[in-house]
Amino acid sequence: MTFQDFRTLIDRLAREVPADFRDGIVAIDVSPKVIPHPVRGDAYTLGECIPLEWSGGGADLQSRIVLYHGSFTALARLDAGDFDWRREAWETLSHELRHHLELRANVAALEAYDWATEQNFARGDGEPFDPVFYRSGERLAPGVYKVEDDVFIEREGGRGKGERLDLTWHGKGYRVRPVRERRGPMFLILEGLEDPPAGEAVLVVPWKSSLFNLWRRRRVEQRTVQVELLSG
Repeated sequence: MTFQDFRTLIDRLAREVPADFRDGIVAIDVSPKVIPHPVRGDAYTLGECIPLEWSGGGADLQSRIVLYHGSFTALARLDAGDFDWRREAWETLSHELRHHLELRANVAALEAYDWATEQNFARGDGEPFDPVFYRSGERLAPGVYKVEDDVFIEREGGRGKGERLDLTWHGKGYRVRPVRERRGPMFLILEGLEDPPAGEAVLVVPWKSSLFNLWRRRRVEQRTVQVELLSG
């Protein structure tokens, strides 16, 4: 299905949604992006409900819904002709509308996400930030979180010099070059992933506190690293 045909389909489906379920939805948009699932190689993010920061919270919350034509197309190729575009589009649209209603009802979760977004801006600007802020974002899988377009993959590591770090992204294994001895949590911005996310993919290696250093502030290190695709 072409991008234009898909947009026409979404417009038609949106008109079938009862008005009460569209309350607070400022736009239902279609994007050409492909958004891969961070772990599974046969899955893609088909849509998102994006709360608007300026709209307030609770019952006043407004959201924008985006459906990703590129992700639908990628999934359709995997299904080898058995892909039902209308059914998948309706299920995705309905899911994101329910997510909007849940956000309106859960003010605390929305406030936590807004805080995580602010911390992520600070990270991008090189300012101090809370090293576990990403856990207040959207949980995509165990140990995998999303804050806006950035995906954070949490991996426990030791404290030794020359430590290798392996991870899975979209069904494929990758290795990060050995890291030098570290003295705190690390945020490694990954380059070289096949099917990267819309934003940054960040491998987070937290720092485990002990009884002897519980109150000692640890410096957060952040840098860009190249990943190596593992064969087999």
